[in-house]
Amino acid sequence: MAFDVYFADRIRYILHDKNILFSELKMMGTLCFKVKEKMLCAIHIDKKYGDSLLMARIGKTQYESAIHNPVCLPMDFTGKPMKGYVFVTPEGFDTDEDLTYWIDLCLRFNPEAKESKKKKK
Repeated sequence: MAFDVYFADRIRYILHDKNILFSELKMMGTLCFKVKEKMLCAIHIDKKYGDSLLMARIGKTQYESAIHNPVCLPMDFTGKPMKGYVFVTPEGFDTDEDLTYWIDLCLRFNPEAKESKKKKK
C-alpha cells in the first residue's frame, strides 16, 4: 500500500509556507520528510489501524504530554515504544491548523535531534 498523496501535499504546503527547506525519502511504502538531513515526520500506513498516520518526531519532553492525547498512539514497531516519536491518527490532523500544530512540534525538536548514522561506503 502506498502513502496518501493528498496528505503528503498538505505537509509539503505547510513546509513551503514556512519557507522550510526539506527533502523527502520514500521507503517501504512510507514517505519521510527530512529537515537538515534529520527525520522530521513521515506518513505511515498502519495495517492494524487501517489508515494513514502521521509519524511525528517530537522529542522525549513533548512525548510525555502528547502520548496522553487521544489522537496519539505510541510508535511501536518492535513491541517497545520509541520515546520521542508518536503516531497521530487522522482525527489529529483533520484540519490544516491541527496538522500545522504537529509539524510545528516536529520543527521545534529538529535542531536537537541527532542525525542518523551515515553508512560507510
